[in-house]
Amino acid sequence: MLVHDANGELSKTTSMFGLRLWVVIGIFAGAIIVLILFLLASPLLPPPSGEALRHRRRAHASGVEGDPGDPMPEVSHLGWGRWYTLRELEAATNGLSDGNVIGEGGYGIVYSGVLADHTLVAVKNLLNNRGQAEKEFKVEVAAIGRVRHKNLVRLLGYCVEGAYRMLVYEYVDNGNLDQWLHGNVGDVSPLTWDIRMNIILGTAKGLAYLHEGLEPKVIHRDIKTSNILLDRQWNPKVSDFGLAKLLCSESSHVTTQVMGTFGYVAPEYASTGMLNEKSDVYSFGILIMEIISGRIPVDYSRPQGEVNLVDWLKTMVGNRKSEEVVDPKLPELPASKALKRVLLVALRCVDPTASKRPKMGRVIHMLEADDLLVRDEIRIGRGPSHSQRDFKEENPGVSKAGDKQFGENASNTSEVDGSRRHDQPTS
Repeated sequence: MLVHDANGELSKTTSMFGLRLWVVIGIFAGAIIVLILFLLASPLLPPPSGEALRHRRRAHASGVEGDPGDPMPEVSHLGWGRWYTLRELEAATNGLSDGNVIGEGGYGIVYSGVLADHTLVAVKNLLNNRGQAEKEFKVEVAAIGRVRHKNLVRLLGYCVEGAYRMLVYEYVDNGNLDQWLHGNVGDVSPLTWDIRMNIILGTAKGLAYLHEGLEPKVIHRDIKTSNILLDRQWNPKVSDFGLAKLLCSESSHVTTQVMGTFGYVAPEYASTGMLNEKSDVYSFGILIMEIISGRIPVDYSRPQGEVNLVDWLKTMVGNRKSEEVVDPKLPELPASKALKRVLLVALRCVDPTASKRPKMGRVIHMLEADDLLVRDEIRIGRGPSHSQRDFKEENPGVSKAGDKQFGENASNTSEVDGSRRHDQPTS
């Protein structure tokens, strides 16, 4: 009986030991099976996310070793345009070759380029001073990325990689206005009167959209002939928003470092740094005078009384010599009425008092009004020092009629709405 009990205990112990052994074997075999399945399935796993790949490519292309403590590179959260890698843009511009340079300024160099999909682009490489150039980039990306208008150069995308800050624009294939006005084009300019008027009006519409069609409004700050690009049909596109400045709706001006091009800068901006859209209006008035006369704003090679374009033109108009200010390379002289109309617009735009300058929406209406100058001929003959106030005081009857024709009693809302009707952005 004792033997039987002993054998029974031995039997129980052996059974328990066998059960534990099989459990261990099962767990071990299961682990091996899971490992084998994982190894077999790893090639089928999805690749790293696009964002992770972009970070790797940016680090590889810039040749900068990543420090685990460094912040991740900047990424786009704007929801428009396209992110370009440095490698893409270098390939498009032949390695940022000097042979691809089509423009150069204080903030960067512009290259022509061809993307992999054969799209022609203009690549603006901002100078790496880690100061204003980076601020300029941020302003341009924030303000211009959403702008769509047929008279504004379209921003297609950008690149932020290492120290590089690049902007990718549509390519406008017929040069800039400065080249056609002041370059070697022969004795007769291809810019006819109608073409010049189209350039003036198109530029006005582009500026009106920046000033009155966006919120917050955009101030260009560097309107000049070299920043007016032309397509093959001579349609203008305002370019180079590197000096653009945003204004919040609650502020009528900003005070900032004076930036712009000599000869185009409004007097109040040059002396005080106070900037608003009327500063652009002044520069636009200079642009009109330059287009009509074929002269640069300040030319020290000319006689003393003709060095400053504004002063000379005011003197000529005041002496009733309007026809003599026309570019001698113009193929044909314009009608007297058309010439006086555009000269009047230019003179109003360069009024020394900023508040007296018209808004760009009003400028468009003045340029398009065929009967605008019927009662304003006297005003053109008053000389370089006349002002709207003096004219009204001395010619109340004519002033009243002129105000009616210019729609001076129209509300500011109608001005803005009118300009927007002319300036709806294109898709």
